[in-house]
Amino acid sequence: MEFATYQVPEEHQLLRESVRALADDKIAPRAAEIDESAEFPWDVYEALRAAELHAVHVPEAYGGVGADALAGSIVVEEVARACMSSSLIPAVNKLGTTGMILAGSEELKQRYLPLVASGEAMFSYALSEREAGSDAASMRTRAIADGDDYVLNGAKSWITNAGVSRYYTVMAVTDPSAGSRGISAFVIHADDPGFSVGKKERKLGIKGSPTCEIYFDNVRVPADRMIGAPGTGFGTALRTLDHTRLTIGAQAVGLAQGALDAAVGYVKERQQFGRPIADFQGVQFMLADMAMAVESARQMVYVAAGKAERADRDLTLFSSAAKCLASDTAMKVTTDAVQLFGGYGFTMDFPVERMMRDAKITQIYEGTNQIQRMVIARQLLK
Repeated sequence: MEFATYQVPEEHQLLRESVRALADDKIAPRAAEIDESAEFPWDVYEALRAAELHAVHVPEAYGGVGADALAGSIVVEEVARACMSSSLIPAVNKLGTTGMILAGSEELKQRYLPLVASGEAMFSYALSEREAGSDAASMRTRAIADGDDYVLNGAKSWITNAGVSRYYTVMAVTDPSAGSRGISAFVIHADDPGFSVGKKERKLGIKGSPTCEIYFDNVRVPADRMIGAPGTGFGTALRTLDHTRLTIGAQAVGLAQGALDAAVGYVKERQQFGRPIADFQGVQFMLADMAMAVESARQMVYVAAGKAERADRDLTLFSSAAKCLASDTAMKVTTDAVQLFGGYGFTMDFPVERMMRDAKITQIYEGTNQIQRMVIARQLLK
């Protein structure tokens, strides 16, 4: 049982039911194997694609279903409830293309968004570097103008779905003297000469979603593949994150809900001292606290989604808060779920240890929670 989210319209509730049915049928049975094999789940991708759930954010004008921000959040939440790695399919497609939707030319949108909407191609996002993580503006990847082209050299790190995506939104310095206003955004193709993908990182969690470095060795990119005007790339990156951080919040909520569901089912069955451990007040209080935390985080994510849809001025504040609250919640709830499973929770025979491992990344990617707290405070104090 979950709290009722009364403010969610009926069509969004129906969407939740359909995504949950697909996730329970096609994704949850594969989640442990996906984690253990650390291979991208192409079968899950095809199931999501067949149901038009792999990139619901793409507008109808470009062949997409045109889902609003709340619907997109619900899709990611329900897939993450079954399998965190799989939830990165719709989440990263959104991350990789939001900058284009916000700032790209009509020609760029017409060229790339229909390919994502149809499932023919996936899009990744490349901002971070080894020495430019939280301080992304200190990036070193360069793009030098050369006639009608730009030539890129450098590397990007921690790129989600690298190697399976066909396209990448890449931030590179075009004017080193201008600081963050000298960064521009480009679309890079996986088959561009000079582009390559490094080996997969060996990770704590989300193992079914490859994370790699990507490299640019004199990659020649036509100027018409720049997203927005020269020097606007960093601003586009920040605007992108305003819209996608709440998606990480949705992912964290789904993961926490999955752990809570597993814990509730387990404590009803597990017997100690001749009684189900669900009868003990200490266990009941843990479950109550977990449930309240999950629903609080869910409501924050949904409020942020509404603000994203309306382009409210305080979106930055609410998106950062939603991501921070939900990811902290996911870490706490999954850890408590392991505790409720006792020794069994520490084994791979049950899903909660995987969920706890997967939860950690939500506190780190798309801006660490320390950065989120800085963003929140600055928004309050400005």
